[in-house]
Amino acid sequence: MDLIGLILGLLLLWAFGIACLVALPRRTARADEPGGGAWTIGAGGLAGFFLATLWLRVLSFAGIRFSVIAIVLPLLAATLAMGAWAVRRERGTTGDSLRDSLRNSLRNSFSKFRADLSGRSLDRAARVLWRLLLLWLALRFVFLFTEVATHPLYPWDSWTQWATKARVWYELGRIVPFERTDAWFAAGGAAYFDAGPHYPGTVGLLQVLACNFLGRWDDTLMNLPFWMLSVAFAFALYGALRAMEFTALSALLGTWLVASLPLANTHVALAGYADFPLAMYFCVAILACLRWLKTREPADAALALLMLAACPLLKIPGRIWAFLALPALITGLLPQRGPRVVGAGYAVVVTGLLLLAQTSPVILGYQLHLEFAPDWEALANSFFLYDNWHLLWYGAIAAAVVGRRQLLTPQVAPLTVVIAGGVIFVSFVLLFTNARNWLSDQSTVNRASLHLAPLVVIWMLVVFRAWAQTLRGPVFTALPEADAIEPLPDVPPPATPPATAIAP
Repeated sequence: MDLIGLILGLLLLWAFGIACLVALPRRTARADEPGGGAWTIGAGGLAGFFLATLWLRVLSFAGIRFSVIAIVLPLLAATLAMGAWAVRRERGTTGDSLRDSLRNSLRNSFSKFRADLSGRSLDRAARVLWRLLLLWLALRFVFLFTEVATHPLYPWDSWTQWATKARVWYELGRIVPFERTDAWFAAGGAAYFDAGPHYPGTVGLLQVLACNFLGRWDDTLMNLPFWMLSVAFAFALYGALRAMEFTALSALLGTWLVASLPLANTHVALAGYADFPLAMYFCVAILACLRWLKTREPADAALALLMLAACPLLKIPGRIWAFLALPALITGLLPQRGPRVVGAGYAVVVTGLLLLAQTSPVILGYQLHLEFAPDWEALANSFFLYDNWHLLWYGAIAAAVVGRRQLLTPQVAPLTVVIAGGVIFVSFVLLFTNARNWLSDQSTVNRASLHLAPLVVIWMLVVFRAWAQTLRGPVFTALPEADAIEPLPDVPPPATPPATAIAP
C-alpha cells in the first residue's frame, strides 16, 4: 500500500503539470499539432514535478509542516480546477454540453495521440523499425525502473550533498538552511552542514515529496521521481521533434538516441543527482523557446520561462545554462543580424573571462586561472574512447563538418548558437578553472557534458536534415508555362526560287 500511495502521489504531480499546460491560453488546440499530445504529456510531467517543489517552498515559508494533506489536497484541487477550466473553454468554442465536451476532448486527444504513436502511416519496413525502437525504449525504462526501485542510495555526491538535505527536511517537515564550515563551527553543532551547503535544494525536495507520499523515509524508493522525469523527458523529445516537422520514425529515432546515452542511463539508475535533471529541463526549455519562435503562443513562452527557472534551482551552473536561451531568441527574432550579434557577444564574454582569469577570481564556485594545461588524454578518452557517449561526439563533429553551410540558416541557427555557447562554457570550465584538476577521474568532464548532450542530439538531427535537403535537387529543369513563352518575331518566308527549265 505504501508503494501504491507513492505512485499515485507522483502521478498526481504529473497530472497537475499537464493540467497547467492545457489551461494556458492558446489560439490552436495542442492536440491538433503533430506530436502535441506527446509534448503535453512530457513537458507537463517536468512542469508538474518542478511546480510541486515550489509548493513545498511556499509551505515552508508559511510555516506549514510538510504532510500528505498539505501537499495532495491543494494540488488535486488545482488539477481539477484547471482541467475543468480547459474543458469549459473548449465547450465555449464548440457549443457542446460540459459532459459531451469532456468526452469529445478526451476522445480526440487520445485518438490523435494513439495515431501519432502507432506508426500507421509508415510502410512495412519502417513500421518494423518503429516497433523495434518502441520495444527497446519500453524495455529500457522497465530495466531502469527495477534499478531505481531496488538499489539503495549510491554513496557518492547524492549521498553527501543532496540526500542529506532531503533527510533533514523530511524529518523536520520544513526547509532549514545548511551552513558552511565556519558557520557550522561557530554554531557549535546547532546548524546543519553537508558537503554542499550552498547547493540548491530542488533535488532534495523531489525526494521529500516521494517520502511524504510513501509515508516513511526510504533512500531507495525516494528516487522514483527521477525515473518518472526520464520517461516524461522521452515523451517531450518525441513531441518536440514531431512539431519540428520530423517524421514519426525520425522523431522516435531521435528519442531513442537520447535515451540510449550510457551516461544518461547511469544517472537514472543511480538516481539522486542534479546533472541529468538539469539536462532535461534545459533541453525542454530551449525546445519550448524554439516552439514559441514558430508559434508565438503564450503557452509556449510560459513553459519556456518555467523550465528556465528550474535550471538555477537544480544546480549552480544552471544559471549559465538558462542564460543561453537569450542567444537562441536573438537569433530567431533577428535571422539576418542575430548570428553576428550573438557571435560578437560570445567574443566579448570570452575575452572578459580570459582577462579575469589573470586575477584568479572565483565564479560560481570555480576558480579561474589562466593556465592552459588540460589533461588531453583524459578528455580524449572521455569523449571518444570510453563507452560514456557511444558515438555522440563523433556525430557532432560530423554534423558540424558536413552541414557547415547550413549551421547559420534561419532553421538551424537558434540551436547552433546555443550549442556554441554550451561548448564555450564547458570548455572554459574544463580548461581554465580548477575543474581541470579533476579531469583524470572522468567525473567532472562527463557530468558537465551531460548538461548539453541531449540538445546536441537534437541539433545533430536538425543539421543533418538541413544538409540532406540540399541534396534533393530537381532532376529535370521545368519548362516554362506556355503563356510565359515570348513569341518569336515575324519573319517573312524565304523567296521561292524561279523554276528552271530542263531540256529534254
